[in-house]
Amino acid sequence: MKVGAVALGLALAATVGAQPASAKGLEVRAQGTCSQGSAWKLKAKADNGRIETELEVDTNRAGQAFAVRLHDNGVLVWSGSRTTVAPSGSFSVARLLTNRAGTDRITATARTASTGETCSAVVVFPG
Repeated sequence: MKVGAVALGLALAATVGAQPASAKGLEVRAQGTCSQGSAWKLKAKADNGRIETELEVDTNRAGQAFAVRLHDNGVLVWSGSRTTVAPSGSFSVARLLTNRAGTDRITATARTASTGETCSAVVVFPG
């Protein structure tokens, strides 16, 4: 099962089954479960002085539209919509972010109006 990623901003709903982020050099990853059982993964890694950020969300159902928001230290850095696609029923959002001074707390939220499911993800990237 391919896991689609969705960057998620404010934690609007409790994340069930979230695992703590792990660091490998200049890369951090976290994964967890959305409010209705879908899976999310969020990663951030160094990329030429910037932070390559990728969110994946996998619902196992194609055609679900999600509103997605990505924040860095509380500042909205991207918002848009993504729709899950066949065959895996997943989507992803990838963005290059400015590496702000100090530690970056990157949050992502994705919500689908069709079911009300919300995905909330957080990673902390050491500056």
